[in-house]
Amino acid sequence: MAVTERCGENEAATIPFACFCGARRIVPVEGTALDLERDFCYSPRMKMPRVFLPFVFIAAAFAAEAADSARLAEIPARMQGLVDRHVIAGSVTLVAQHGKTVQLAAVGKGDIANGRAMRTDDLFWIASMTKPMTAVCVMMLAEEGKLSINDPVAKFIPEFAGLKLHGSKPPRPVTIRDLLTHTSGLGDAQIARKAPLSARVAAYAQAPMKFTPGTRWEYCNGNFNTLGRVIENASGRSYATFIRSRLLSPLGMNDTTFWPSSRQVARLAKAYKPDVGGLVETSVFAVAGDLTDLSRPAMPAGGLFSTASDVARFYKMILDGGRSGGRKFLSKETVRQMISVQTDGIRTGDVEGMSWGLGFQVVRVPQGVTAGLSAGSFGHGGSFATQSWADPRRDAIYVLMIQRAGYTNADVTEPRKVFQDAVAAALR
Repeated sequence: MAVTERCGENEAATIPFACFCGARRIVPVEGTALDLERDFCYSPRMKMPRVFLPFVFIAAAFAAEAADSARLAEIPARMQGLVDRHVIAGSVTLVAQHGKTVQLAAVGKGDIANGRAMRTDDLFWIASMTKPMTAVCVMMLAEEGKLSINDPVAKFIPEFAGLKLHGSKPPRPVTIRDLLTHTSGLGDAQIARKAPLSARVAAYAQAPMKFTPGTRWEYCNGNFNTLGRVIENASGRSYATFIRSRLLSPLGMNDTTFWPSSRQVARLAKAYKPDVGGLVETSVFAVAGDLTDLSRPAMPAGGLFSTASDVARFYKMILDGGRSGGRKFLSKETVRQMISVQTDGIRTGDVEGMSWGLGFQVVRVPQGVTAGLSAGSFGHGGSFATQSWADPRRDAIYVLMIQRAGYTNADVTEPRKVFQDAVAAALR
């Protein structure tokens, strides 16, 4: 079956991904080491001054005080309140500061029908939280000299030389930077659900463009699926092999995968959407067929499943300047570039006060759902309202894992605000 991949689809849109409760369970982990050794279009236009955010790797020196353990202990009760009101089925929350996990808890149910309690090691479809991880892979290749983010995409994908805007060649080519910042102007494409990455990207190249590259912002899963193909052609390896061997395995993210094993499926939190009187189970629309089916394409824009602890490992590496366990993944300068505002003069995002780095959203002016974050915080959300953020000023990481479909904007939700505001109160 073919579906239309529309750039600009809100993360919460319950369309096929081709485009892109119960008892409380609390695990006290204060002081635990985080490193365990181990596509309708939103295109706002507003001139904004270019801002380079402060370099983050001295952030710990500016943390005002240690976390308030009593307030951190209130987070599970606040999340349980959302379970009791049938806003969510359950959640896993994780807070880390100064390299240590200071709060990790599960509440509610991972499977309502079978009465299975949520566990802290449950897996979740993290959807577009995959994007920053894909971006890191691109920047690894840039550091190795195999590409430049200012290269035309056509250098690696020849079909992109034939892109058309209003029937003619665009004024300038789409670059890798445009893909990383969602300023490419790529259009909608008809794509089979299980189409391989190469065919998917070829379809993007045939679709009419929406605007001149670099002039507007529009969220588009096709940007990051195209980046996955760039990774393949620049490295000579499949995208799935590259991200596994260069990022996920070395970081110890052993529960992060495009294809959960049968044992991991047993720990997968079920997804739910609102219904009359409560919640009803829904499917992970990114998946055509069985979760363990290795013939499904690995989607760079949002195909990963993961756990709260694995996601926190990734953000700790970024906060630590691209290093983890004595291993260098990226240079400090590259990380600084990724988490600094790159969308000069263009209003970006579906949340007020947000801007875009290279693969990461960046908080310019905290407000609304981001009021609990500091300016300069960076991260990304996912289609089922998962959230992952790092706050350099507090040297802190926030991870919210839920599987809740049906939001108009999955970045603007009550669970996110409840969680992030509670963490902010504890870390002041």
